[in-house]
Amino acid sequence: MDKIAVLIPCYNEEITIEKVIKDFQKELPEADIYVYNNNSKDRTAEIAKQCGAIVRNEYQQGKGNVVRRMFREIEADIYVMVDGDDTYPAEEVHKLIAPIVNKEADMVIGDRLTNGTYKNENKRPFHEFGNQIVKNSINKLFKTDLKDIMTGYRVFNKIFVKNMPVMSAKFEIETEMTLHALDKKFIIKEIPIVYRDRPKGSFSKLNTITDGIKVLKTIIKMLKDFKPRQFFWTISIIIAILGLLIGIPVIVEFVQTGYITKVPSSILATGIMTFALITAQCGVILDTVVKQNREKYELNLLRYMQCENLNHIEKDNK
Repeated sequence: MDKIAVLIPCYNEEITIEKVIKDFQKELPEADIYVYNNNSKDRTAEIAKQCGAIVRNEYQQGKGNVVRRMFREIEADIYVMVDGDDTYPAEEVHKLIAPIVNKEADMVIGDRLTNGTYKNENKRPFHEFGNQIVKNSINKLFKTDLKDIMTGYRVFNKIFVKNMPVMSAKFEIETEMTLHALDKKFIIKEIPIVYRDRPKGSFSKLNTITDGIKVLKTIIKMLKDFKPRQFFWTISIIIAILGLLIGIPVIVEFVQTGYITKVPSSILATGIMTFALITAQCGVILDTVVKQNREKYELNLLRYMQCENLNHIEKDNK
């Protein structure tokens, strides 16, 4: 049987953590449940231990840092990641695990948006607006049609977890996972789930303004890192248009009179057009680098899978 690990990153979730753990113990009695305490100032870790969870600490603040530690330390065949705020029902987990067991997907996403429960339950409309911006940007960039990019309820296979370079420190981690899966051609499957808002007395750690700024940074970083040619060419076109606006009067004057009297404008336009050309060249060079990195990743992933197959053969022989 596949070994299942339930991963619960937590920061000040003493109100909800007991219910989350017990719900998953009921649904997945064979699973190991890990609670990673991220500098909680309440009784989160104490309650989790009392409920029978494996409790570990991550002292670098941020969900991304917690996920990085989880992926490094925990060995399993199937990984269930869920928030500790009791917004994701444990009874939905069987639907999410099935595609991983059947080898139909590398990452399964619990889609909160399709059935409308997130819209009905969520009390923070600006968060939904930010979700939509990120979702639409990613779908347009990668020519896909994902419904929920930033959900915290996901299931992964071992190949994805052990070959996912977690770079984000905080709540951008869900977006990073989706981008990594799309860029490296992992199979993603979305399954609609029920979402419920936090229970009374439990508070979100998200901030509308600061997290909105993070959303914008995420989109810019996404373009730069995954599609550098489009990113730098767009900047190059904008700069070139500015150069033309400054340079066209100079060209018109030269055509009409054979002289250039607007010397400062001609120098400025030349400099701007040169900068636009250099920016476009940067996009071409970086696009080649990204392509080479993808090829290296594929080769490393192939080696990893070969090693895993050899390990399974050795275990079967024993």
